[in-house]
Amino acid sequence: MSISKNNAFTELMAIRGGLPPSTDEVEVTGADPMYVSPFKLGETCAGALAARGVAANDLWELRTGHRQKISIDVRAAAATSRYGGDMTLRRNEHGEYQPIPYSQAMKHMVSLTQPWKARDGRWVLPHTNLPHLERRVLDVLDCHSTVDSVRTAVARWDSDALEDAIARAQACAGKVRTPEEWLAHPHGAYLASRPVVEITKLADGEPEPLPPGTRPLSSIRALDLTRILAGPTAALGMAEHGADVLMVTTPHLPQVPSFVRDTSHGKRSCFLDMDRAVEAERLRELVSEADVLIDGYRPNRLAAHGFGVDELVKLRPGLIHVSVNCYGSGGPFADRAGWDQVAQAVTGMCHTQGQATGAGHPQLTPVFTCDFLTGFLATFGAMIALARRAREGGTYRVQVSLCQSAMLLQRQGLLEDFHDAPGSLTSAEFEALAVCDDDTVYGDLKTLGPVLRMSETPCTWLGTTPELGSAKAEWLRR
Repeated sequence: MSISKNNAFTELMAIRGGLPPSTDEVEVTGADPMYVSPFKLGETCAGALAARGVAANDLWELRTGHRQKISIDVRAAAATSRYGGDMTLRRNEHGEYQPIPYSQAMKHMVSLTQPWKARDGRWVLPHTNLPHLERRVLDVLDCHSTVDSVRTAVARWDSDALEDAIARAQACAGKVRTPEEWLAHPHGAYLASRPVVEITKLADGEPEPLPPGTRPLSSIRALDLTRILAGPTAALGMAEHGADVLMVTTPHLPQVPSFVRDTSHGKRSCFLDMDRAVEAERLRELVSEADVLIDGYRPNRLAAHGFGVDELVKLRPGLIHVSVNCYGSGGPFADRAGWDQVAQAVTGMCHTQGQATGAGHPQLTPVFTCDFLTGFLATFGAMIALARRAREGGTYRVQVSLCQSAMLLQRQGLLEDFHDAPGSLTSAEFEALAVCDDDTVYGDLKTLGPVLRMSETPCTWLGTTPELGSAKAEWLRR
């Protein structure tokens, strides 16, 4: 497949601007379907990863004066969305690598986080990813934490009223819309009017040459203020290209351990509590020395702690601020929380998936593609902004969202023949891409490694996957 036929890649190259890469710079192999889904999940992810490779090449050219070859396989790109399962194995006492079973908590979340039929005949997907969000949803529904109870409770509500009530409760839910309904909705129309990766120059400044190093992002410092897939995947991409990535969280912040395990490779992790003056001041010091900050919170959430965009760019003129959220940073739904499944529901993906599979009701896709695709797009945007800062100077904001990623997926068209899709890589394909990670807090792991190939600076993870809070709140020496 020629990369010129990948519409997602073409769309991202328009955002990048400048001269397009040469026809032989990027090679894409393989094709969809990988999963039982009408969406071109693998090809869209491959296009985003190829674009990320071009952005890394731009930085490499600034360092060395020349470019390198990039390659990506569609099946490997699709496999990045299949978190855990047979993509992360753990060595047992016999020395054999085995799939890590899904936790009961994850199985329970999946069972409740599905589209349920409302009183008006429409469907609503409540999200129960984290315990506090589940409690809020159940309080609104006035029901128990079981499939039958949630199904019965949703059926007592009209869909719009329930979506709004759960939003008011600071929880997450999405009414299942058709793609056409979403584009006609004020928020869908708002997002459709904006680029899938929005890069804004916030202030002028002197050019900042890239620090010395042997990889595209060597000695670039990235603060990871995110959790649960999309944001962590963005920071993971930075680490794959050589950045010093420091995850900042607190012991009391709810996490999904398997998600942390699978998106923390190549990073370091520290604890800092923004509500404690001394620790907040240390975070400000880290920001003042950072190049990139990835913000995975809803708009204005960090501002309430004194870490809004305006405050951050004053601390560090030249900062690249990356916003990763569900609905984007503007429009009528901007203040709403959401996750991959909610984005699928509201943008039309659930509707189309259910129709195409013949399920007779809305369905989620088999994998969390919106999450991982959004992460790839965020890394792409951050590197484009870094290149602009190196050439012309300035402070930049990069904005991506799960809903924009879902809309990008739907712009690629639909597959017709997908019902016999394999659903995973072959054992040989996995082994060719696998990376062993021994002595982690999660055991000895074998996991799907970086799938983007670069001829001179291979994407790699340095260091063992860390335990949360195991590092000091400081940058590595340049």
